[in-house]
Amino acid sequence: MVSVRMASIHESTTMKISAMAKRLSASGQDIIDMGVGEPDFDTPKHIIEAGCRSIQMGETRYAPTAGIPELRKIIADKLCRENQLSVTADDVAVTPGAKMAVFAAIQALLDEGDECLLIGPSWVSYEPCVAFAGGSVAWGRVDEDFMPSNLAEGISSKTRLIIVNSPSNPTGSVFDRKVLEEISDLAVDHDLYVISDEIYEKIIYDHQHISPGSLAGMEDRTVTINGFSKAYAMTGWRLGYLAGPKEVMKWVTRLLSHSVSQATTFVQRAGVAAMQGPQDEVAKMVAEFKARRDLLVKGLTDLGIECSVPGGAFYAFPNVSELGGGDAFTDRLLKEAQIAATPGSAFGPYGADYVRLSYATSQGRISQALKRIEKITK
Repeated sequence: MVSVRMASIHESTTMKISAMAKRLSASGQDIIDMGVGEPDFDTPKHIIEAGCRSIQMGETRYAPTAGIPELRKIIADKLCRENQLSVTADDVAVTPGAKMAVFAAIQALLDEGDECLLIGPSWVSYEPCVAFAGGSVAWGRVDEDFMPSNLAEGISSKTRLIIVNSPSNPTGSVFDRKVLEEISDLAVDHDLYVISDEIYEKIIYDHQHISPGSLAGMEDRTVTINGFSKAYAMTGWRLGYLAGPKEVMKWVTRLLSHSVSQATTFVQRAGVAAMQGPQDEVAKMVAEFKARRDLLVKGLTDLGIECSVPGGAFYAFPNVSELGGGDAFTDRLLKEAQIAATPGSAFGPYGADYVRLSYATSQGRISQALKRIEKITK
């Protein structure tokens, strides 16, 4: 009763675990949710007010598929100024969430039978998006610090696309210029496109964010994706965007016109306020995330659990191979410690020894979680 292509798409593990944590909490259990990739902060007040004003002004009708002109221009200006990309408003499309931007870009770039190189472990939704396009995934390995290692080995005659996610979900790794130049060299040498998912760009600690599209030879082969969910605590607003070569964006916009039509009009007005307004709330959130990161990583290390220090995003990705592996330990965390987490296997074959712990929760809850972990591991 369902198409073969749809039947090949597996459920999002992160969304499944998030729903499970909510159900258990609603039933009265004291669940510490470290599975969800969602800031626990409120959307800044000036952004909320802008969305409300837009509704009150009657901006509840259709808008252009690619986004309202004001927001597209602000995004283009931002990408030029902060990311050193050569784009105009015509090269930008606004989407209902960055996830839709990822989906649309992959559908525009892949043909049936094409391969996409993922740098594993990688976000759970890349592979299903590739499968929906009729493509397949090859996995590039990373070293113990989650930096790409020998990516050329994963490239074949069928490879058409590389997806880069820095800062990374789930590892929190941040790729430096040398790593990104190696990726860009591969893209140029093998005539590949690159999708750069930069949704965690603003949530970065003691590192410099570099957009692959700014590197030599990458302007016409890179699609850059970003959004408002993480930096501005706007997950439920569903607002993202992408920018890339004009020929690619033409087909992206056509896909949007036949699917989602547009991002919600008054949400786009909130996006204008987010980008044009004060950025101090973003800085405060990042400072708090860093404090939480330090607390969690130190706590895990003190318990003898190996965990690299993430350079960005809000995830720790400890190695739990000595505790039964990611799947088994995640199950124990929920059943024995009432902690919701995500098994590393959800992020590809190289994540099986790991578990993803989101520190998008308070320091108090992180401290409680560490005490609970200690009880089940000692």
